[in-house]
Amino acid sequence: MRVIEITGENRDQIKDFLSLPHRLYANYAHWVPPLASGARSWFDRARNPYYRHSQAAFFLAVDDSGTALGRLAVLDNRLYNNHQNASTAFFHLFECENDPEVANALFEAASHWAIERNLDSLLGPKGFSAMDGMGLLVEGFEHQPVLGVPYNLRYYPRLIEGLGFTTHRDLLSGYLDRSIEFPERIHRLALKVAQRRGLHIQRFTSRRDLRKISGDIRSLYNASLGEMPDNPPLTPEETEALARQMLWFADPKIIKIVRKDERPVGFILAYPDISDAVKQTGGKILPFGWIRLLIELFSTRRVILNGAGILPEEQGLGSTAILISEIARDLFRSRYNFAELVQIRSENERMLREVRKFGVEFYKRHRMYHKILNVGAG
Repeated sequence: MRVIEITGENRDQIKDFLSLPHRLYANYAHWVPPLASGARSWFDRARNPYYRHSQAAFFLAVDDSGTALGRLAVLDNRLYNNHQNASTAFFHLFECENDPEVANALFEAASHWAIERNLDSLLGPKGFSAMDGMGLLVEGFEHQPVLGVPYNLRYYPRLIEGLGFTTHRDLLSGYLDRSIEFPERIHRLALKVAQRRGLHIQRFTSRRDLRKISGDIRSLYNASLGEMPDNPPLTPEETEALARQMLWFADPKIIKIVRKDERPVGFILAYPDISDAVKQTGGKILPFGWIRLLIELFSTRRVILNGAGILPEEQGLGSTAILISEIARDLFRSRYNFAELVQIRSENERMLREVRKFGVEFYKRHRMYHKILNVGAG
């Protein structure tokens, strides 16, 4: 067994890197592959906006016959390190056979790469973009994953912990469905709070309308970084890439901006879940996969709540009611039957407590891991 670093010019190695999980999860009905176009962008240093400020390396473990046994990416996100005053490398895209030696070899290669760049710790799983799900799934393997949120084999946490990684934080995902009896008083409370604070909800009817708010999304995201300590600020180029992705998946009726006068102070980002179609097409859009994806986009009964929040200066009694009221209205007055709230930090006890009061049940847990590197070994 040996570990090779993949270069962007070696198409066979890239193909092996991308195809490995398709083999590992061949008998797992729940696994949802990434969209093929998004996966190829990991290696596109000319077009991926991440590479305008940061670096990444990709490692593949192979046996003597050249068969892939495991893979790993390691990221030097300079925006994150500058913002956090840290020297941390992210690890990402870990997939591996149930073999501790293979996992150890991959992380040794990633650690050496990080140490050469004066990075003193590994944190992850954590990806290139704010839209990438974080952590390893440790609870909820029996449930259907939604698109973009990690699903992994049950033995992955054991492999990671066996290499000396410790828990950095847990992320909880929950759901809200039509079966709950949502109290009308919450809608009345939300209306009163909004009127008292001078807040109003901006709603959308077309993708053209959504394109106009990419700047608002960036300002809200970057202004709330104190509430999201694992995330780096967004650049204008990354915001534009996220906007294009949002426009592709969006149902404009379930995306909202909370404004105070004309200033954006809050948001709800939600998307139809097309994971069933992605599974059926193997993540391929071309030549005809886009037809199946498009049908699912307009027929799915599941929605992903990828983000919701109000800036700290506008938070307080009743602010969560505004967001939950809007989410419930979308769920109960539309075709959707099920909404998944993804990856809320476990230490955000106030948010968890408030959304539980509104009927959200948490049923999945992802875990981020951290390890200090022996910099002197580099």
